[in-house]
Amino acid sequence: MDDSAERTKVEWREWGDAAFEEAREEDKPVLLSLSARWCSWCHEMDETTYALPTLAANVNDSFIPVRADIDRQPRVRERYNMGGFPTTVFLTPEGEHLTGATFLDANTMRQVVGQVRDLWKHKGREASQVPRTVRDQNPPAGEVTDEIERLLVGQVEDRFDPTNGGWGDDAKFPLPRTVEFALKRDRKRALATLSPITANLYDDYEGGFFRYAGTREWNDVHREKMLDVNAALLRAYANAYLYTGEERYRDPAAKTVEYLTTTLWEGDAFGGSQRPGDGYYEGDASDRESREAPAVDFTAFADRNALAADALLTYTSYTDDEHARRYAERTLDFLASYVEDGAVVHYRDGDEEGERGLLADQATVIRAFVTAAQVLGDEEGYLDIARSVADHAIDTLQTDDGAFIDGPEEGPGLLDRSLRPVDDNAAIADALVDLAMLTGEEAYEDAARDAIGAFAGAADRIGVQVAGYATAASRLCRPPLRVVVATEPGSNLHRAALRLADHEKVVVLAPDGEYERGTARLVDGETVSDAATSPAELSELAASFF
Repeated sequence: MDDSAERTKVEWREWGDAAFEEAREEDKPVLLSLSARWCSWCHEMDETTYALPTLAANVNDSFIPVRADIDRQPRVRERYNMGGFPTTVFLTPEGEHLTGATFLDANTMRQVVGQVRDLWKHKGREASQVPRTVRDQNPPAGEVTDEIERLLVGQVEDRFDPTNGGWGDDAKFPLPRTVEFALKRDRKRALATLSPITANLYDDYEGGFFRYAGTREWNDVHREKMLDVNAALLRAYANAYLYTGEERYRDPAAKTVEYLTTTLWEGDAFGGSQRPGDGYYEGDASDRESREAPAVDFTAFADRNALAADALLTYTSYTDDEHARRYAERTLDFLASYVEDGAVVHYRDGDEEGERGLLADQATVIRAFVTAAQVLGDEEGYLDIARSVADHAIDTLQTDDGAFIDGPEEGPGLLDRSLRPVDDNAAIADALVDLAMLTGEEAYEDAARDAIGAFAGAADRIGVQVAGYATAASRLCRPPLRVVVATEPGSNLHRAALRLADHEKVVVLAPDGEYERGTARLVDGETVSDAATSPAELSELAASFF
């Protein structure tokens, strides 16, 4: 539990079976507080609402108060989030919803506490409900066709804000995966989105990208910095540089590498987030030295570090940046220590250890290691790690209808009810496509197709925020360009293959004997190009494929 929770007057319990057992024994509702170390409003609520002795006494007397960290407990977050953080949700002793909200000031909290106390007294468990997002978990399946990509291309166009850039009518999130989808299919809108992201979300003072802007004009910037957001934006900017060769995309990427490898690096891996300090972004630069510095949460989460490794390798493949490469390799070594019999540990912090086998962790770790095999070669056994993680996910998380669930179906509250997140299904399917092409094992492509097909009947309802779903669908309908290179990793020909202007391609370092050494070929479906023996020849061959 973080320090801010300990400073409140509330007698917080840790999320777990013991807290719910206590609630059942005392026949009291649970007050669940979802918080995060990077969340400024969470700290504000702790320091105002929960710090009041009389209010805290009412909470302690009438409820079993439970605090859950949303980064460390992502399955709790997804089942109980009321639309933002902090989330304050009241539950039955069995974990079903009574009511909830986000931030509550002291006066509102007093009213809500009284209302929930009366509700429990007069209706008890009859007032409970299971949220629809948890209750209705049978997405309509369908065939994986080109129509899925076409629908999302239409959304990228229709939902685009031509005045301000980006997608959305209110708050603006950077949506790096949507940017990448558009880079190949609607590059003008992709680049028109990166411009306001650079102008409004990049921190010129300390480096790194802020989380999002609260208005469609990219104002009211929320200044938390998340490792996953920065890693995904690093990859998006690197891919924009691949297509354009323009320094205005390479420069933010390079500065983000510097931010990650200094501010967020904790010695073995990357910390998860950075929260702005009090007053740190107010006043001019001369005032800032005296203000509280931003606080970094150095917890090393598997999924976020995997995203960082993938992004650093992507940037390295286009720039030959040795600094990024070294940190990517160190992160891969760290991630390998998190894999046990194919199950990825979500985090470790001293003796504390997170859950194993969560879908987001499995998906991002597969992606990191298949990217490593393409950029660094496979002498370190990267593909073996990717296989073991993929096999574990397929064996334990893929359901009969093809969709992957978000984690083990066990735990207190609603944790024994599975979720089928479309974004994580898209991420693992996309990584499995690469793994199939790198290993020649069709079972991985079959698993990917089943995962995408499980949602295909609702493809017209999948929003632009999940454009990665259409990326995976398109790569299943039309296998990505495969560049087979019969050289050592890092050769001029291998480096040229990595820099061909298609960020969805797969680069395969051919084993000895498969092709003549010192050559490269392009494989597009059943079409195999002539052999290229130099970067120039490879570029000429590529011109006929793009």
